[in-house]
Amino acid sequence: MTTHPTPELISRYASDDAGVDDATVWAVEAHLESCAVCRGLLTDAVDPGTSDLLARVSEGISAGIAAGPPPVRRRRRLRRTGVAARVLPWLATAVFLMLAAALFEQAFPDAPSLVLLLAPVAPLLPIAAAWSRRTDPAWELIATMPRTGLALLLRRTLAVLAAVIPVLAAAAWGTGHSPALWLLPCLAFTAGSLALGGLIGIDRAALALAVAWSGAVVVPSMVTDRLPVVLAGGNWPAWTAATVLLAALVLVRASDHRRFGAGGS
Repeated sequence: MTTHPTPELISRYASDDAGVDDATVWAVEAHLESCAVCRGLLTDAVDPGTSDLLARVSEGISAGIAAGPPPVRRRRRLRRTGVAARVLPWLATAVFLMLAAALFEQAFPDAPSLVLLLAPVAPLLPIAAAWSRRTDPAWELIATMPRTGLALLLRRTLAVLAAVIPVLAAAAWGTGHSPALWLLPCLAFTAGSLALGGLIGIDRAALALAVAWSGAVVVPSMVTDRLPVVLAGGNWPAWTAATVLLAALVLVRASDHRRFGAGGS
């Protein structure tokens, strides 16, 4: 919301008017974070009972802080907490698999390219870990944030891709594969996990796509000793179209990710 909400809209928001849709509520809350003037209007619009309750809570917190001991300075230490620490093992697994695939391909040049076979699903496990109730210690807190939804999901997904894609690039460069053969399938499966994740959860979607690709493509390719047709050089336009269509679907269905609980399990 680039302009200030009207006083009437703020009043309806304060009274929890059912006629205000979720997108408008999200926009108002995002605006209130950075606008002191509108927060003042919201304070005036709140009913007297709620104002009294907030005043009592504020006084109680202030009294508790004043009566408590002074804060103790402590040295900052890097702790293995939060989502990042829980995603790192899965990210390390993806990196190890790609490096192992590159070494395997160099050792057995006549076998199907493991780099191309694993590239589409390389980011899926870290993405599943980055957006899951089981791996996020602040799930309940984040679920109440006004900017929870597709924006947060995209930031976490981009963080995973920023770590995985350089490894894929190094593995593909070492084995002589064109970026179109590994990058486009990687992006298509990532967009597919986000699109499907709006319906069944990001972690379930990512794991389902990884298992389906492994069972339908990776294992048969290793058994038959042939690279599948879908990874042939002439298929890059199809992968491009699939990536664009799935990314557009994610944006069109952004409301599926508006609630944090819709994207995880």
